Amino acid sequence: MKKIFFLFIFLLSISIFSQENIFTTILIPKELTENANSVVRNQKIDVEIFSKKNMTIKKYKVVTVLNSKGLGNIDAIEYYDKSTSVKSIEAIIYNSFGKEIKKIKRKDFIDQSVADGFSVYSDDRKLFLDYIPIEYPFTIVYTSELETSNTAFLPKWLPLDDFYESIENSSITIKYMSGLGFKYKEKNFNNYNISKQQDLNQITYRAVNIVAQKREELSPSFKNIYPSVLFGLDFFSLEGVEGNATTWEEFGKWRYKSLLSDNEEVSIQTQNAIRELVKDADSPIEKAKRIYEYVQNKTRYVSIQVGIGGWKPMLVSDVDRLGYGDCKALTNYTRVLLKTVGVNSYYTVVYGGEEKISFETDFVSMQGNHIILALPVATGYIFLECTSQTSPFGFNGNFTDDRYALIVKPEGGEIVKTTNYNDSKNKQIISGTYTIDATGNLSGFIQIKSSGIQYDVVYPIEKKSNEDKESYYKNRFSWIKNLKIKKINQLNDKEKIEFTEDVEMMAQSYATISNDLMIVPLNVFNRYVNIPQRYKERKNSFEVSRGFHDNDITQINFPNGYVIDGKFDNVIIESTFGKYKLMLDKENENFVLKREFILNNGVYDKSEYENYRKFMEQIAKSDNSKIILKKA
Repeated sequence: MKKIFFLFIFLLSISIFSQENIFTTILIPKELTENANSVVRNQKIDVEIFSKKNMTIKKYKVVTVLNSKGLGNIDAIEYYDKSTSVKSIEAIIYNSFGKEIKKIKRKDFIDQSVADGFSVYSDDRKLFLDYIPIEYPFTIVYTSELETSNTAFLPKWLPLDDFYESIENSSITIKYMSGLGFKYKEKNFNNYNISKQQDLNQITYRAVNIVAQKREELSPSFKNIYPSVLFGLDFFSLEGVEGNATTWEEFGKWRYKSLLSDNEEVSIQTQNAIRELVKDADSPIEKAKRIYEYVQNKTRYVSIQVGIGGWKPMLVSDVDRLGYGDCKALTNYTRVLLKTVGVNSYYTVVYGGEEKISFETDFVSMQGNHIILALPVATGYIFLECTSQTSPFGFNGNFTDDRYALIVKPEGGEIVKTTNYNDSKNKQIISGTYTIDATGNLSGFIQIKSSGIQYDVVYPIEKKSNEDKESYYKNRFSWIKNLKIKKINQLNDKEKIEFTEDVEMMAQSYATISNDLMIVPLNVFNRYVNIPQRYKERKNSFEVSRGFHDNDITQINFPNGYVIDGKFDNVIIESTFGKYKLMLDKENENFVLKREFILNNGVYDKSEYENYRKFMEQIAKSDNSKIILKKA
């Protein structure tokens, strides 16, 4: 009887402990804490679409933050404006034993405009939690409810939305009204414990026990390798404007009619000025170049988000009068000026950023975060970045290159790919000469010509101060100790889209002298030094997003009275990933070092990663080759 009684008390105590301490960190499975900065204990997103103009989003998230690096995964933030209201928001903090230590009401959240330093005005605001913990680990329970009349954007489900975060339980449920054309797209579900339940006008996804993922060097975009579900409607509302996203053609037609067609008025004075500007231009391209430069000189970029202004450009007449605008406004302004002189161009929606993110071409919906202009030519399109006051005509750079985008035309939308600066277009050509004197000192001159994305990387230094330029080159040639920059000349040829750098330099004790021998690092001007990280077991594929082609020729003057001790072995490496050559030839009385390195862009299977790492390691080793001279 005693045994039964004590068993009852034991089981009762466990039940009480479980009810009162469900947020204790002791309950987290060990495998979910490995490599993790945070653990999502339970996350529920409930979306209900009552009509084309009415949707609610309820969130419940329990996340245990294990250390300071996991603070960014709390995600206690909501955005709102005139069309979206935050009905409720709250957070409760628990310590590692599951004891409540703080309750945070709506009034304790920070409420501020989302306007940044470039914004003129904005309707968009955000409520967010800025919690400074007193100890780790701790658990936060966050709840919120939003109501919105905008149904153009449905929440995306990313059960795993960051590296070093594990998932115990995560789910999303969407209830929707019939007749709105509800749709969804699943991505990267393989090898994850994800279930789906679909009923009449309702769908639920659930993920359980997903361990934290480490960030790996050269990993493709997060969205391309980890699970997610996109949701959308064929028939939606955006700031009171009803839209159609059944096909890209229909969607583009709606976007032009609703957001652009009624915004093409510019003053008579400006029309006359533009016509005068291009009166002797001999082609549509020449007209476009002059107008593009006119816009660059006249306007500056600011951010503007007010109501549908988050998607609709500000008035062309206001841009013309005020001389500023955001990407939408400046692009549309340029489009209208071109139209004034009979040149067609098209407003184009794209994802901007150094990481190449493309439109989901098989999922018609509101996408993108940036606007550029497409100018039709015989071979396709020239794309113009209208927010930049320095970018050459027709140059995308690494912010919008090589990705799928949506061109908005009066007759409908068209999915196109922006300019791809492939390996052969990303060129760097070096012509140099250097001399080593009898004491091992170096004096040299180098000319560097860069094009493609390599141009994009270097041309901003043209505007730097002399002091900053010198610092830049010392960092660029970091392997040269005691480097002194004597002279710098730069030429930015926007017509050729080519940047030329002439640099004169010197360095004391570049070569090492030992008795009658002199050791000279042979490749002075262009070394590859970043060897990819080694992984015991690579988890993901890897991507070389932008390849390049380097071609260097350097004349070398060794000191009088010295000859090469032995023979320099030329290096030739060929691989799936590219090719590399380093060759030392004697031409007349001088030596010439010839270096060529071609790196191919592409996505490669994880099984190839170690081969790639060794390929780059060989190149780094060869670039650091030394030659031994001895006194004759």
